[in-house]
Amino acid sequence: MFDVMTLGESMVVFAPLENTSIRYAHTMGKHVAGAESNVAIGLSKLGKKVGWFSQLGNDSFAEYIMHEISGYGVDTSSVIIRDDLPTGIMFKEPNVNRETTVYYYRKSSAASAMNKHDLPFENVEKAKILLITGITPALSETCKEAVFEIVRFAKQRGVTVCFDPNIRLKLWSSEEAKSTLVGLLGLSDIVLIGDDEAQILLDTRNPEAIIVKLKELGASKIAIKLGDKGAIVSDGIDSFTIAARKAEVVNTVGAGDAFNAGFLYGVLEGKSIKESGEIAAIMGACAVSTVGDVEGLPNIKQLKAILNEEAKVYR
Repeated sequence: MFDVMTLGESMVVFAPLENTSIRYAHTMGKHVAGAESNVAIGLSKLGKKVGWFSQLGNDSFAEYIMHEISGYGVDTSSVIIRDDLPTGIMFKEPNVNRETTVYYYRKSSAASAMNKHDLPFENVEKAKILLITGITPALSETCKEAVFEIVRFAKQRGVTVCFDPNIRLKLWSSEEAKSTLVGLLGLSDIVLIGDDEAQILLDTRNPEAIIVKLKELGASKIAIKLGDKGAIVSDGIDSFTIAARKAEVVNTVGAGDAFNAGFLYGVLEGKSIKESGEIAAIMGACAVSTVGDVEGLPNIKQLKAILNEEAKVYR
């Protein structure tokens, strides 16, 4: 039995060790990045049983990815290793505004060749929640078909579907994203969406309008991510504004994934929508405080300590 099952591409990421552009960097650090595996790791660190599925090349990059993700306790037993295609890689480059530029090298990667016949149906059937993002269907037509296939399967088996559009305009246009992802919104029970993504998919950034539209599409739990302005969460009846937690920002990549992990942890623990949003905000703040996507995420003991400290403030 899995608390959460997810699927998507993870890559080896290289970034300058110095705070400079790649052009002037002489040394690079490496870590693993992938929206779905980031969430999986975040949840696993909080004590949840999580499985991650993907395809990787038969190369050293894949060995590193498998070692890192499984090392956090995530089940990787369904991952397929392919001899004919490589593992994807990417580079991250800092700039003077403390933002990050990303360069992808994932075209024709092993994960982009994923198709509906490769899917871990048995593991999904055993899960409480299936997490998908809009990144996977952007990789290829076969990936798009696979995502819809696994979501329909989950719905038929009574598995809760959680969807984060996670729109990457380096992978496809906003028009292409909308034509595909609106269909996934209509199949999702939990939607974790940025207000900028809502503008593309729902033609509005207004939180009240977003909640109404997503509720009409069938979502029962909604989180609208507003970056450093916090978030708004709703169960379709009540809505709450969640303040962003203070953090020394080192790297913004991975903050949304950490938020998702915290929110799903709250859902799995039976927390209220407001409590789930507050845990999500804590996780997001932890993520931006370190260079890597998951290195700063707390384990369950650390999260409980943070929650206890915050509870004292409001007593």
